[in-house]
Amino acid sequence: MAKVISTLFISADGVAEIDPDWHFPYFDENMGRAVTEDYDAADVLLIGRVTYDSFAGAWPDREAAGGEDAPFAKQLGDMRKVVVSRQPLEFSWRNSELVSGELVDAVAALKADAGSRGILIPGSISVVQQLLAAGLVDELRLLVHPVAARRGRKLFDEGDTAYHLTVTATETFPTGVIRVIYAPTEAPAAVGYDEVKDQVS
Repeated sequence: MAKVISTLFISADGVAEIDPDWHFPYFDENMGRAVTEDYDAADVLLIGRVTYDSFAGAWPDREAAGGEDAPFAKQLGDMRKVVVSRQPLEFSWRNSELVSGELVDAVAALKADAGSRGILIPGSISVVQQLLAAGLVDELRLLVHPVAARRGRKLFDEGDTAYHLTVTATETFPTGVIRVIYAPTEAPAAVGYDEVKDQVS
């Protein structure tokens, strides 16, 4: 089964709707390496309409311009791009297609496709939220910036059930950014105050 990997730039207070003012000052070679590793782990991009419009409006031109970021732009162009939208779209960026049917069913099919090596979701908060609720996200790869954004859309929405996560890797960059990779896990056994009160000296 192919992994579904969510990769997000996020603030210390959980805002995943990035603002260039608090994001770019922390982007260094370490973050660039982390981003490269995330994209190298997949051959399918799963993105919402807003993210697609942003990517398609920038990366093809950067590939054509042949600058420093042209190789990465070509990598994005060569990847299969599955776009989540309720409206029909006309695609100008190669290898782009509209998600087929309902999102959860489509992603389950992508995971089971022997031709899929990995499915990466960059940004696309609403897509990630829906797939977390459906139990289809295998990894959350977060680059946590040392800033409280105080406004913007957060990664985790309101709900009745907690998402329990296990940490599979962490790394702290000189900028103060923390890279943390989570995977979903089972909830721990129920514990109350009486069971932990002796843990404080």
